Amino acid sequence: MKHLLSTSELSHADAVQILDTADQMAAVSSRAVKKLPALRGRTVVNLFFEDSTRTRISFETAAKRLSADVINFSAKGSSVSKGESLKDTAQTLMAMSADAVVIRHPSSGAPQQLADSGWIDAAVVNAGDGKHAHPTQALLDAMTLRRVRSRATGVASTGMDLEGMHVVIVGDVLHSRVARSNVWLLTTLGARVTLVAPPTLVPVATDNWPCEVSYDLDAVLSEAPDAVMMLRLQRERMNAAFFPSEAEYTRGWGLTAQRVQRLEAVGAPTVFMHPGPMNRGLEISSEAADSPRSTVLEQVANGVSVRMAVLFLLLSGDESSPNPSEN
Repeated sequence: MKHLLSTSELSHADAVQILDTADQMAAVSSRAVKKLPALRGRTVVNLFFEDSTRTRISFETAAKRLSADVINFSAKGSSVSKGESLKDTAQTLMAMSADAVVIRHPSSGAPQQLADSGWIDAAVVNAGDGKHAHPTQALLDAMTLRRVRSRATGVASTGMDLEGMHVVIVGDVLHSRVARSNVWLLTTLGARVTLVAPPTLVPVATDNWPCEVSYDLDAVLSEAPDAVMMLRLQRERMNAAFFPSEAEYTRGWGLTAQRVQRLEAVGAPTVFMHPGPMNRGLEISSEAADSPRSTVLEQVANGVSVRMAVLFLLLSGDESSPNPSEN
C-alpha cells in the first residue's frame, strides 16, 4: 500500500489488515508509556486546507506515538492565502524531506492529484477531500463495529469482518464524505448498509452504490439494526433550503429520545454512532449521545489507533505486525 486515498480501493484483505494492526496499536495507547519507535526519523506533514480540530489532532497524536517528527501546516496564515498553488506547497514540503503527507482539502480529488502528479515522492493519506472521501473515518467506524461485535459474541476481533451486520447511516448523505467512505468499506467487510435521509439530501448517484436507500427512519429502525450512524447536517456546505425547518428535520430524521425509547423497548442491539462534531438536539438527542449505547468517545479513541496503523503500514516498509511490547 503506497497511499490511502479512498475506501473503494481497499480489498477485504487490506481492510482487515489495517484493522488488525489498529487493534495492536490500541494496546500501545493503554500503556503508561504510549510510544513505539517504529517511525523514528520519519517526517509526517499534516497539510490542512480546511479547518479541522479532531482529525488533525488525531493524526498528530498517531504520528507522535510512533515516534515520527510532525509538521503541521494550516492554509490560513500561510502562503496559500497569498495565492500559492497546491503544487508549490507540496514541493516546498518535499524539500523538507517529508515521508508522508496527510492532506485535507475542500476540493474532491486533491489527494489523488497529489499522489499521481509526481510532484512529491511521499505517501499520501486522504484526511477528507470535499464531498468525496474520508477513509480513516470509515476505518475507525469499522474498528468500532468490530469491537461491538467482539463484545457481543465474546470472540476476539482479530481477523473479524462485519459479515451479517446491518448498519444504518442517517442524515446529510448529500454532503457527507464520511457516508460515501463508509458505504464502500462496510460493504467490502460484509455489512448491509442502509442510507436514510430526506429525498433532497440523497445524492442522485446512489443507484450505483452498494447499499439500500430509504426515506423512512422509523421503518428502518423497526428492523433493529446493529448500528445507527447519525451524520452532521453540514450547513456550511448548503447553499439552498434542503428541508422546511430544523424542527421538521428532527421529527423525521433525528435520533430523538422517543426513538431511543422504542429501540430499548424491543431489546434492539443497536449502538449509536456519530463522526462528530454533533449538533445535539438536531440530528441526535442528548439522550442518544449520552446513552450507554453511544460509541462516540470510543470512535475518537479508535481514530488514533487506526491512524497509527495506516502510518505504520505506509511508512514502516514492513507489513509484519508491530510489537506493542517494544519501547
